[in-house]
Amino acid sequence: MLQNWLKPLPAAFFKWSDALSASALGQHIVPFRGELPDLKKVQVALIGIGDKEANAMRTALYQTAAAFPKGAVADLGNLRKADAAQLIPVVYELLSGKVLPIILATDDQFARAQFLAYQDAKALVNLAVVDECCRFGDPSEVYSNLLTPRHPLLFHFAAVGIQVHQTAPATFDFFTKNYFDVVRLGKSRAAIEETEPVLRDADLLAFHLGALKQCEAPGVPEPSPSGYFAEEACQLCRYAGMSDKLTSFGIYGYHAANDREGQTAQVAGQMVWYFLEGFFNRKKDYPVSTAGLTEYVVDFRQLNYQLTFWKSLKTGRWWMQVPVPTRKKHERHRLIPCSYQDYQSACREDLPERLMQALHRFG
Repeated sequence: MLQNWLKPLPAAFFKWSDALSASALGQHIVPFRGELPDLKKVQVALIGIGDKEANAMRTALYQTAAAFPKGAVADLGNLRKADAAQLIPVVYELLSGKVLPIILATDDQFARAQFLAYQDAKALVNLAVVDECCRFGDPSEVYSNLLTPRHPLLFHFAAVGIQVHQTAPATFDFFTKNYFDVVRLGKSRAAIEETEPVLRDADLLAFHLGALKQCEAPGVPEPSPSGYFAEEACQLCRYAGMSDKLTSFGIYGYHAANDREGQTAQVAGQMVWYFLEGFFNRKKDYPVSTAGLTEYVVDFRQLNYQLTFWKSLKTGRWWMQVPVPTRKKHERHRLIPCSYQDYQSACREDLPERLMQALHRFG
């Protein structure tokens, strides 16, 4: 079925990639040549949209170090047609086969298709977006039809890297009223580890390259002087890759015509590499299993109730348990990712606003 929507890379690309050194990641990726690769042993699959841009990003990735199991990553080439309607069944097929898709696309609009591929999921899903602004409001914006009205599949939405000077006050009001997470750029950069729980709670992540500084990623339609450095973007991707809950990842907004000496393509390739590093270092924490989690109970004397926190013995990561009964469709979200600092605040009977909002989502 996948062959109906995908096309292999050109022979010239394989002539180049076959000449890479044995230590290059490109020599360890299973490519789509004449026939689709056998996906039975594959854990991650690359999908490109927009031949020139996708090939530039994968070229940068292929040249990175081969630090992952050989044959665990497949490259399924590019969509035959840059059409969102073709991406949805491709992502759906991969999700059904327990293969995590990584989407490399030039158009931000494909992020909506990434989400819509989950429409047959049995449980509600959480969507996280890294971007400089929230792209909704106008019907043409990528997230408008997902947030207003809220799509029936969407349980929670999180926006990371938002820049206040590019975001209308009404947008912040909308997020507050819907108990969505907003992590402003300044707060994220000041303590980037505090962004990790937000990404850990996502089922899918859409990373828009416009979230990076112009000096780091000039190859976007309207680059900004403010944003993340490349190292910070890579750290966010690693956090996402480590999450056992996350099942798809997309990088959007790359335009080769605006790029200087392929710099943005290089950054995108590095971001994918660090996502893969996180993925292949997953520890099968919640929601895969609650085994190996240690329980901590905190008494809120003033409010006369208790909160339960859980800590992973494998990774040291923390979760807070929702203290109210949850519906079956919400069950996989009942443990809310948090940090040790959140637990310490709760011990002082000062629950962080982000966790208070999370509790309201189950109210």
